[in-house]
Amino acid sequence: MRPWLARLGEPTLQRLNALGEEVGLRTESGRPVRFVPPRRGTSYYEIEVFESGCVPTRAHSPHDLFNALAWLAFPRTKARINAMHAEEIPREGGRRGRKRDLLTLLDEGGVIVVCGDPSLMEMIRGFRWKELFWDNRRRVLHSLRFAVLGHGVLEKALQPWPGVTCKALPVGPESNADAAAAALLAALPADATPHDLPVVPVFGYPGWLPGSDAPSFYEDTRYFRPSGRKIAAGVGQAAAVQHTEESPGSAERDAG
Repeated sequence: MRPWLARLGEPTLQRLNALGEEVGLRTESGRPVRFVPPRRGTSYYEIEVFESGCVPTRAHSPHDLFNALAWLAFPRTKARINAMHAEEIPREGGRRGRKRDLLTLLDEGGVIVVCGDPSLMEMIRGFRWKELFWDNRRRVLHSLRFAVLGHGVLEKALQPWPGVTCKALPVGPESNADAAAAALLAALPADATPHDLPVVPVFGYPGWLPGSDAPSFYEDTRYFRPSGRKIAAGVGQAAAVQHTEESPGSAERDAG
């Protein structure tokens, strides 16, 4: 997102919309994406975005700014997440299902893991964090890249702390990670749940957080747990747009 943040300059809706128009930002319904002030009375955030292209965006909100930047940086993935929400909502009878739990966790706390080394991905899936981030540090820096999609996680990164964890969309070293991530989402089964995607403690990436230059950093089992059942405590904890159901609740975060 850094190139988009650099181009944005003053973080206003006018500037965000100018960048969106420049790249032809659209939802999968074909609507031009526009960042607009929130309106009261709208029940389904994702339906509103899908049908109108209007993304409720609060002025002076880092959370909403990062959401807008995510649309610019990952247009296909964001549009795919939105379209899948819009497809699922009419089937749910007013109660969000597990597939939308997964989509919400990705939207708030997702990371595209670009990796050309299958053995490193196996370490992630096996929660072998010290082996991954310390024992194979050079391989990680050479062959593993995190592109953070989740705007809630980006907000948390303004004040980084051990425990910031993401749901991972693992893709190969393609030239367009955004397109690859969108394709992976499109291939998810109808009964997909948060358990279908691995978790990654992104703060463990070498050099990301002060103190990670010692092996003891990766021995702290409060954060580098051998199981992912509750490691997702750092996912999606930022506030949602008022009068929407954008963010997952605490039970859903733990379910990740």
